[in-house]
Amino acid sequence: MKDLPGGVIESVGSTARNKTGGWRNFKPRVDFSKCVGCGVCEKFCPEGCIEIKEVEHLGKKCVIDYDYCKGCLICMEECPVKAITKEVEEK
Repeated sequence: MKDLPGGVIESVGSTARNKTGGWRNFKPRVDFSKCVGCGVCEKFCPEGCIEIKEVEHLGKKCVIDYDYCKGCLICMEECPVKAITKEVEEK
């Protein structure tokens, strides 16, 4: 391999192997009583760790995979019904 400036990524998909949730300072919390399951948070999540899923007895709701959530809070900013709030991450 010839000398290249910078780093070289030889394989992709590292975020699926490496749980990155430990980087958080803030944790988004979903209030299921407010969530309407619209999917806006899912579309804006840069890590793809939010899904709209069927929650027993509640219907479709926003579900966050905290193993991969980095706490950017974009979901909270974009939620049209303000169903997502933040809390300080306890380490």
